[in-house]
Amino acid sequence: MTYLPYGKSANGPWAVEVTPSLAGWTYSGLRVANLADATVSFDTGEEEMLVLPLSGSCTVALTPSASPPPGTHGPDAVTYELAGRSSVFDGPSDFVYLPIGAHVTLRGDGRIALPSARATRALEPRHVPAADVSVEIRGAGQASRQVNNFCAPDAFDCDKLMAVEVLTPGGNWSSYPPHKHDTPNPGEAVLEEIYYFEVAGRGLGYQRVYSSERGQIDTLAEVSSGDVVLVPYGYHGPSMAAPGYDLYYLNVLAGPAEQRSMAFCDDPGHAWIRSSWDSQPIDPRLPFGRTHD
Repeated sequence: MTYLPYGKSANGPWAVEVTPSLAGWTYSGLRVANLADATVSFDTGEEEMLVLPLSGSCTVALTPSASPPPGTHGPDAVTYELAGRSSVFDGPSDFVYLPIGAHVTLRGDGRIALPSARATRALEPRHVPAADVSVEIRGAGQASRQVNNFCAPDAFDCDKLMAVEVLTPGGNWSSYPPHKHDTPNPGEAVLEEIYYFEVAGRGLGYQRVYSSERGQIDTLAEVSSGDVVLVPYGYHGPSMAAPGYDLYYLNVLAGPAEQRSMAFCDDPGHAWIRSSWDSQPIDPRLPFGRTHD
């Protein structure tokens, strides 16, 4: 099971709930809550999490958990106000880091994502303003896309969790050339990866995942807002934005290595694509939301 259409993984207060046990792996997870005049409360337990507004804003109240993981104690009580954004296409959002062993209550009005990973280190809760999120333009021509590196390894400290946002103008391809992170080789990290999609204007896109030496997998999913694609292994890409419909996806990654890394290996048959970008201009529709760094 690699494709989860919207509603397939709904559970309780979560419009999307992907746990390691549901995905059949060890580390990566994702929850999405649609807040509207209601609160959502939960314990982080053994997971570190981020609170990331996709649309709207919220208050994050964090208190010690009644049952923190063994050998840890919950963090001190603290409350954060997240300004959020109107939509994922309006630039980066501010976000909050939630450590393991915390009890959390969310209040607000909006759609809120919580990327997560099973962790062992108890770090401090933190708030990061949107202005501090690094925005990168990758590729060129019809492979031009924007990456909001809000929780990339060199941008924000976590124990296991990594997450980035990718925005692709309509008609363009991203996660291209296809690549993988499933084998412990020099220059390649072993990671479990989640793609969560939103599409402008009630549109559609497509996501490809296919086999590597790690194992057989064959997914070509038509995706729309709220859909999820799981990548336990294999080459993934391209992510295709249909003409007329800008495509957003939130990538959540985690793996067994002590040092966080998003290192990947291109499909050798398509790696040459990168050199073609040298002679192509960047899509003038980028960046979304604000000038990139």
